[in-house]
Amino acid sequence: MSAVRHHHAITLHEAVHASPTLGRLAELCRESGERLQAVLPLIPPAMRATVQAGPIEGETWCLLVQGAGSAAKLRQLLPLMRLRLASAAGVR
Repeated sequence: MSAVRHHHAITLHEAVHASPTLGRLAELCRESGERLQAVLPLIPPAMRATVQAGPIEGETWCLLVQGAGSAAKLRQLLPLMRLRLASAAGVR
């Protein structure tokens, strides 16, 4: 005897609200994007397309970067990025 399953489509918004895990993931994605927007003005315009918001794990936030040269430049910008993020967090 086989069970009949009825599937119905739900929106991503509905799925996020129905699942605490998906809700937390969506929150982290939003926060990561906000952090990138806060530091984006510090990144040279020609490099911005090579940088993406990455995962947040605890106190660690990652930026995904294409190319070793871009990664090296971002490492030089870390002190400024930390200051920008700290000031943005203070505003919240």
